[in-house]
Amino acid sequence: MNAHEVDYRIVGSEMQFVEVELDPGETVFAEAGSMMMMDQNIQMETIFGDGSEQNKGFVGKLFGAGKRLLTGESLFMTAFTNRGSGKECVSFASPYPGRILPMDLMELNGKLICQKDAFLCAAKGVSVGIEFQRKLGAGFFGGEGFIMQKIEGDGLAFVHAGGAIHEKVLGPGEMIRVDTGCLVAMTQDVDYDIEFVKGIKTAIFGGEGLFFATLRGPGRVWIQSLPFSRLADRVMSAARTGGRKEEGSILGGLGNLLDGDR
Repeated sequence: MNAHEVDYRIVGSEMQFVEVELDPGETVFAEAGSMMMMDQNIQMETIFGDGSEQNKGFVGKLFGAGKRLLTGESLFMTAFTNRGSGKECVSFASPYPGRILPMDLMELNGKLICQKDAFLCAAKGVSVGIEFQRKLGAGFFGGEGFIMQKIEGDGLAFVHAGGAIHEKVLGPGEMIRVDTGCLVAMTQDVDYDIEFVKGIKTAIFGGEGLFFATLRGPGRVWIQSLPFSRLADRVMSAARTGGRKEEGSILGGLGNLLDGDR
């Protein structure tokens, strides 16, 4: 199935949203709850999964949507279709500070592998499924778990990542090590595995975790500077230690200095 050819523009810098322009009859689907605004002739419909199993009957639809449960996602997505006679727009917002990346799957040989919560929306005809890691090390110890998302098709898909985004092109045999949570997406030809941090002192006191991802080319990878898990940890840590009664006093300032907040 050929994906619908949609136009788009990305608005904003730190808290971005993507505005998708639909011709009459065109459809875009998205994760439930990501819609920000839409024009009056856009019709919204809840669907099983990404809608790619629409010709497989109820059991096929249920099986396709059920696979999404393995990545921690909802059984349902939302489809937005232009039912008017002219161009209409629907916009989708990023869930936390970062960047929205447009991915042309035709330029990526039809497939992109990404972390399980990176997908934001895509043109109808793109399929969102699961990608089992072939290596047990990557599966059990990788920051993204044994299962990652795969996005397949020949249309546009949009993924979201936290902080600044760096795209790196790896040559044949070229390898980089990445914090497991910082990996956003990679092309299907990248070899992905997990390595244990060498040295007991580094592993225990280094503060970088016990494992990191090794990515070996050829291929393209996208890396984020602020994984949501890291942001959440900092917020929770600040919530636990930031409520001092002496906040704003000399003692409060000393406490902040000891914490490294100054």
